[in-house]
Amino acid sequence: MEKLKETIKKIGTLNEDAMKKAKERQDFLTKPMESLGGLEDLSIKVAGITGNPMPKLKNKVIVTMAGDHGVACEGVSAFPQEVTPQMVYNFVHGGAGINVLARHIGAKVLVVDMGVAADIDAPEVINKKVDYGTKNMAKGAAMTREHAVRSIVAGIEVVEDELKNNNIEILGTGDMGIGNTTPSSAIVSVITKTDVEKITGRGTGIDDDGLKNKIKIIKKAIEINNPDASDPIDVLSKVGGFEIGGLAGVILAGAANRIPVVIDGFISGAAALIATRIEPKTKNFLIASHKSVESGHITALNNIGLEPLIDLNLRLGEGTGAALGINIVDAGCKILCEMATFEDARVSEKNE
Repeated sequence: MEKLKETIKKIGTLNEDAMKKAKERQDFLTKPMESLGGLEDLSIKVAGITGNPMPKLKNKVIVTMAGDHGVACEGVSAFPQEVTPQMVYNFVHGGAGINVLARHIGAKVLVVDMGVAADIDAPEVINKKVDYGTKNMAKGAAMTREHAVRSIVAGIEVVEDELKNNNIEILGTGDMGIGNTTPSSAIVSVITKTDVEKITGRGTGIDDDGLKNKIKIIKKAIEINNPDASDPIDVLSKVGGFEIGGLAGVILAGAANRIPVVIDGFISGAAALIATRIEPKTKNFLIASHKSVESGHITALNNIGLEPLIDLNLRLGEGTGAALGINIVDAGCKILCEMATFEDARVSEKNE
């Protein structure tokens, strides 16, 4: 718990001076003022996050966290639970969607076992296993409060351990866990006080009957566990997941170390809700990569106060949307740093 408290204390506000300098430079680049819209805004925000008016994003890291869920036995997913460890090995071997997109943008992928219900025999995987999957939240708490805190701290440690050896100039979040849209829906429903029906989607592709069952199970879990919406750690422990807690920790650590954090889809959105309820200033360091097909995702983003960069009907997870988002943020920063000013290029400015 001390590690969590220390991390929270380090989270500050955006650097207004760096943002002002970045804005001034944007206004003198060889283009009509504000003609690159959101790209300009992103570069100015990154300047505020990092404190550097000319931010360069060379070291990109995406943290993909894996965990299993006891509630999967309730038929809430179209895929069996053994897919979780199988996909972890796929990440390690470089064959997953996130590997392709990470290579495309030049990012490093950290694969973390937060709670896979099997032993992972791969030295490339960071072992932060809290337990072999959560308990079935439809019959009781998904985890203890101690395990919830441990999962958040594990996420913080992953970022801090990487920083000991390598610089991180931008972070992305990703997930893997069969059944994890179910706890994510529960978290979003509880924290945003939104009806379960409005924020529950089809996840990996369940049919109409499966969706009805999923909604029923989420409602049952919320009723049985009665999570306290004002206590994000209680919500995480009652109806959450180890990888969701881990991602909340990654987000908090990114904010504490003044690193822009590009969050992925629905599961990352649920983690961001947890993180921003633990420390509201965390929001300043977040960038939402995309709008997921999962209806609860936009509810989570709206509640935090984030606007997604793109909408491509993505719902894979893994950090794939975050990779695309990082690419856009990087483009904005390159415009700021590499584009010539009117004076540099000897181009005439707008007539007064």
